[in-house]
Amino acid sequence: MELNQKVVVITGGSGGIGKAMAKAFLAEGARAVVLADLNEEAVKAAAAELGCDAMACNVTDESQIQALTDYATDKYGQIDLFCSNAGAGGAGLLTDASNEVWQMQWELHVMAHLYAARAVLPQMIARGEGYLLNTASAAGLLAAIGTGPYTVTKAAAVKLAEFLAITHGDDGIRVSVLCPQGVNTAMAPRSLGDGQTDGIIEPEQLAATVVESLREERFHVLPHPEVEEYVRRKGDNIDRWIGGMRRLRRASLDGAE
Repeated sequence: MELNQKVVVITGGSGGIGKAMAKAFLAEGARAVVLADLNEEAVKAAAAELGCDAMACNVTDESQIQALTDYATDKYGQIDLFCSNAGAGGAGLLTDASNEVWQMQWELHVMAHLYAARAVLPQMIARGEGYLLNTASAAGLLAAIGTGPYTVTKAAAVKLAEFLAITHGDDGIRVSVLCPQGVNTAMAPRSLGDGQTDGIIEPEQLAATVVESLREERFHVLPHPEVEEYVRRKGDNIDRWIGGMRRLRRASLDGAE
């Protein structure tokens, strides 16, 4: 996909990855970008800075996702690219993460992508073209130690994107899933010492990778290219990979003592 003259919606757009993507898309000639975020004041400030549109939206509420889609479609005629990007950290394991945390992560990292697809696919399928970019995480392809709700729901987000790509590819719909490691945002890892990331990159660097990946219509968008090799190794020998992750976890726990 070339972004010139395209209409784009980006959730989680008030800062970080969402705002950086909006800036990059506008630089590529996007006709319109609509930022959406739970924080109305913040998203309107971001839109004013970039010179684009904005709307408050709670992505865990399907009716609000539908209202966002209707707004963008009514104002700009169609949506060419929907970036379902909102997310939040969710630390904890099976025993110490509450049901509320698990449910919140599920709603934010899985159902929000589903709601977006439901809202925008009918118009895209009718045109025979459209693009969905869902933000997941390298944790969804691999694993993040100590963040059960986050890892599990991000893995589900990857699987949902795969399902959408398989189901609607013949309808002209393209799907990509964004799977970064550490990015210099409010969600950036506190430490690099446990081996869970190959470095913190700036949102602008990630956005450049997104633009390139959309142009090439790659399914995996990997701002940290090392992740591709890790995924290959995991697929080659899952038992060896799990053993390696257990060793990494032990080393992380020993380092925390």
